[in-house]
Amino acid sequence: MVGWDLHDRPRWLKIAEGGEPAETMSVPNTAAGRARMIERLQVRAQAAGNARILFAYEASGQGFGLYDQLTDAGIQCHVLAPTKIARSAQQKRVKTDEKDALSLLELLKGHVLAGNRLPTIWAPDPQTRDDREVVRARLDAASKLTAVKAQVQCTLKRAGLTRPEGTGRGWTRLFESWLQSCCRNEGLGIGLRELLASILRQLRFLEEEIRRLDQALLRLSESPRYQKTVMKLAALSGVGVLTAMVFLTELGDLTRFANRRQISAYLGLIPNCSESGQANDRKGHITRQGPSRVRRVLCQAAWARVRCAGPDRDAPRRIAKKNPQHKKIATVAVMRRLAIRMWHVAREAQLDPTPLPWHDRPQQPTTTKRPPPAKEKPSGGSKRMRGKSGAKASAMSARP
Repeated sequence: MVGWDLHDRPRWLKIAEGGEPAETMSVPNTAAGRARMIERLQVRAQAAGNARILFAYEASGQGFGLYDQLTDAGIQCHVLAPTKIARSAQQKRVKTDEKDALSLLELLKGHVLAGNRLPTIWAPDPQTRDDREVVRARLDAASKLTAVKAQVQCTLKRAGLTRPEGTGRGWTRLFESWLQSCCRNEGLGIGLRELLASILRQLRFLEEEIRRLDQALLRLSESPRYQKTVMKLAALSGVGVLTAMVFLTELGDLTRFANRRQISAYLGLIPNCSESGQANDRKGHITRQGPSRVRRVLCQAAWARVRCAGPDRDAPRRIAKKNPQHKKIATVAVMRRLAIRMWHVAREAQLDPTPLPWHDRPQQPTTTKRPPPAKEKPSGGSKRMRGKSGAKASAMSARP
């Protein structure tokens, strides 16, 4: 059994055989260092009578390269969730590499020898990891665009400039034209003009980059891996290609969730629980565990679902009627219902062996048209809500 606190620089790992004391091994985190480590572990396993090799390390920004390398070598690898490992206050303050590696080894030994629960995470396959890159790049570009727009507003406030009437309230063409005229206004300082010109160039670049990423995302959604599932999900009210692709790539294998409670807990859309003594039903805010990118697009889809008179259009009004301060709770409820509905639809589409009919397949690889919305069945709850999902939404969902 091996525990390794993975870092960029050469670090230490702890090794133990059965219930024996742990030994220390120095391994550089390089391709050659990992290969030598695997050879040394295999030699020791053969000397111990072809014993099994079990490896554990914490998930980090280095991805799953070590997991792939160990799995290909026949080593059973466990990637642990750092947020699920219980640590005392002193352990959080004293975090040397050797002590972290020893704690990981002790968790692995407790799992193997005593059957304790091991806080492992699901390791996605290489194709899912590669598909996530373009989806996450699209979301990151949208976040940068939002930050640039906020910078424009802050710059105008510092300069004491107010947008003229007739330019609308949002980022209209008239408003952008007025910003361009400010860059040529000699009455303003040269520093302010140069700053506005730089921000507008960044704005145009990000908008063009988002258009390119949208095209790449559409091409990915039309691949055989996602085509049928995306077509089914895009038929739901408020759900577009972007929301569907974020949901599918971030969740990966949908069959690993057994019921709606597990999918809600994984997405962090269930209330936090605080229990002590005899009090076992004290609920708080949502846990916000799991991928935040999914919650982000689900929030946008939920608002589109409500505003476009979708199946959940009465949920906010019904919940806010009981308590006007629970408007956010109503939004979270719609997000949770939509996530469960998307999970059911996507799982059925993935398990359905029937190929997509040719007349339903997109003819152009860059099309932005979405299929007509289908009627949805009410999804769970004590009161079954009725409604039509006849909402016209863009294929790429609301831009975050």
